[in-house]
Amino acid sequence: MKRILFSFFSVLALILSSCSSDYLILDSVEEHILTADFSSREIGYPITFTVRNSDGEDVTSLSTIYIDGNAIEGNTFTSETVETFEVTAKYSGLLSKSISIYFHDGTEINFKKRLLIEDYTGTWCGYCPRVAHAIELVKDQTENVVAVAIHRASLSPASANYDPYTYDSTELENLLGAAGYPKGYLNRFTKWQALENNNIAQAVNLTQGENPKLGLALSSTVDNGNINIDVNVKFGKDFNELKLVVYVLENGLIHEQHNYTTFYGGDDVLEDFEHNHVLRECITPLLGEAITGNLTIANTFTKSFNVPVPANVENAANLEFVAFVTDAEGNALNVRSNHPGEAQEFEEL
Repeated sequence: MKRILFSFFSVLALILSSCSSDYLILDSVEEHILTADFSSREIGYPITFTVRNSDGEDVTSLSTIYIDGNAIEGNTFTSETVETFEVTAKYSGLLSKSISIYFHDGTEINFKKRLLIEDYTGTWCGYCPRVAHAIELVKDQTENVVAVAIHRASLSPASANYDPYTYDSTELENLLGAAGYPKGYLNRFTKWQALENNNIAQAVNLTQGENPKLGLALSSTVDNGNINIDVNVKFGKDFNELKLVVYVLENGLIHEQHNYTTFYGGDDVLEDFEHNHVLRECITPLLGEAITGNLTIANTFTKSFNVPVPANVENAANLEFVAFVTDAEGNALNVRSNHPGEAQEFEEL
């Protein structure tokens, strides 16, 4: 798949115009979002559905669930045959977007499906809180999301676009095909449609449906200024041309945030704003390093990293690690986050 290349200079040229104060603010769209606790499960075991409104409130008891167009009693469903079903939910007279569920015979290897959201943002960018707020709305709907805040612009305090957390993601942004900020991308190369807070279902629906057929499990420690991470990737089918990306993030960073939106109280400037999931370092190449060895079903790839805590980290206790696997086109297939001292197991279904 070919992508149009944009120069870094064209990106910078649109920074200010993307954040000008005459930007139109639209009200959130009322919608309800359907999710399943399992997108894939062994026959004979139940899948439970949840319906939430645009505020994240559970309205399942007020909704009707449809399997292949047929209403069911309650909000659970199982199958005794290997089959894929389309599911919708009606609430307040309106149908949700559909999701698919799949029942297998127990011989398959499937994994929990998580969504990567990369939020290109800046402390100087008045409309960037819009995407941060949208991520919070997604997290109200599902826990299966991993967010990364990639701060952009300048590390020079003399610059009008100064951001102390700026990370040079030029190599990646040149592939995206969208200049200016804010912007959110889902699983690396799917543009989150603006206004993102009106398009929560687009993000949530990517946690549903077809199984990624690979899972990640991380173990990490931080000792004496060093980070040790073991990344394990298990395959539920045969793969080729996969790459691994590993991020070091920091949470709890306090710095002012410009805000031209009505979110977070609508003030500009937001003093002492807490910035989370901030990208501090990528310990693989930004576009990933090749996963080598036997990439066939039931095999596991393991890569260990031992690196110093990045010099720009303010508090090592607030570190977070994110690892994800991309396909030949660079799209993220699955993702997992981890905190220091956490030893994870694979999330097999």
